[in-house]
Amino acid sequence: MRPSATTLLLSSFLILVSSLAAQRPNVLFIISDDLTSTALGCYGNKVCQTPNIDRLAARGMRFTRAHCQGSYCGPSRASFMSGYYPHATGVQGYNSPRAAIGDRATWAQHFKNAGYYSARVSKIFHMGVPGGIEDGSDGADDPASWTERFNSQGPEWQAPGIGETLEKNADGKKPVMGGNTFVIVAADGDDMAHSDGKTAAKACELIEKHAQEPFFIAVGFVRPHVPFVAPKKYFDLYPWEQMTLPKKVAGDWDDIPKPGINYKTSVNMQMDVTRQKKALAGYYAAVSFMDAQVGKVLDALEKSGQAENTIVIFTSDHGYHLGEHDFWAKVSLHDESARVPLIVSTPGKKPGVSDSLVELLDLYPTTAKLCGLDVPARLQGKDISPILDDPQAKVHDTVFSVAGSSKGLMLRDDRWVFIQYGEDAKGGIELFDMQNDPKQLTNLASSLDHVSRVEEWKAKLTAKLAAVRANDLNP
Repeated sequence: MRPSATTLLLSSFLILVSSLAAQRPNVLFIISDDLTSTALGCYGNKVCQTPNIDRLAARGMRFTRAHCQGSYCGPSRASFMSGYYPHATGVQGYNSPRAAIGDRATWAQHFKNAGYYSARVSKIFHMGVPGGIEDGSDGADDPASWTERFNSQGPEWQAPGIGETLEKNADGKKPVMGGNTFVIVAADGDDMAHSDGKTAAKACELIEKHAQEPFFIAVGFVRPHVPFVAPKKYFDLYPWEQMTLPKKVAGDWDDIPKPGINYKTSVNMQMDVTRQKKALAGYYAAVSFMDAQVGKVLDALEKSGQAENTIVIFTSDHGYHLGEHDFWAKVSLHDESARVPLIVSTPGKKPGVSDSLVELLDLYPTTAKLCGLDVPARLQGKDISPILDDPQAKVHDTVFSVAGSSKGLMLRDDRWVFIQYGEDAKGGIELFDMQNDPKQLTNLASSLDHVSRVEEWKAKLTAKLAAVRANDLNP
């Protein structure tokens, strides 16, 4: 029996849909934890070895002024995955945004709903490090976002090897310990003994397995988050005695409001110069270890035959202080903490470097646009795909970041950075001229020459908060 015209038409339609689906770009999202751009070779570091991230940068668009929306893990990840600023969802801690967004699709879920295979490997939404990695738990993950999800258990600070606690250990007698503590461990064994080694292996397996269907694979590496644990061969690259610390500036804290003094400093951690150098060496070792895992994933993508049909994104959830201002770690709204590395490699787009202001919130609408999916109007980020064609293109006039623990709010444009502690500014304010003071050493907020500018920025910040809160979550 000959098939009817209706059957033939339906068959042709299904073949067309299948063909179009096969042509849709994949998304490979790779995120490091607590990574400052200043530790990467492609961002100018001459000591830390990051050949794999550097090769991705050589073929993608490298953004020099990308900013997180929350300067520590929980709110940042909830923000870029949900598509909303932290003040819109109220997620300023370590919980999932799902209660706030209801049935609205997260970034990964939007691709899943469009027929993509969607997978998480390790930390994408918040996950405790080291605790959540030690027990292999899901943390604040959102099951609805994924077709499949995988955790990568690892020994963390308990890894066998040569370890040392660096903070509050002046006499050197404190044992290696867990928690959010500055600890280094030059570990025995190879990469696969650790969470990030397992994450890379699983990501490679998924890329190979799902190469023939559209995929959104999110790969979350936990290094260089403390503890600074990596196989010993990576520590061998960085003798601590050869580390150079940032220059200390006398009176640097004098014009920083009290809430702006970071929660971890050389002073309150009681780290002398030796331990500061060991911390820097340990951080670099963890970065190089993570970079090697990135290389394995990129190699798997090449081997799969999908490299020319895959948008590859590399970033971090926020930046990290490595002794600048005598600060260490995150949470600060100064540039080292609020700014993130961001590389976007897109099929058919030329590589380049862009100084345009962008936000991590932009990744959701941008990838949706590039993959031909609907871009929900409710999203608070912007489509930055024009910058992928023209590095000089401007999408944002300002970018916005917050630090919930200090009630800090940061708004910046091409030249000025304005930081306010508390919506009433009672915690103090900071104003920096990034053109003449890129290291943010001189707070101009109390300068008589900038009285009107401070008032102007206060008004801009008030307006920004109002715009952020005018969303569809509480109609």
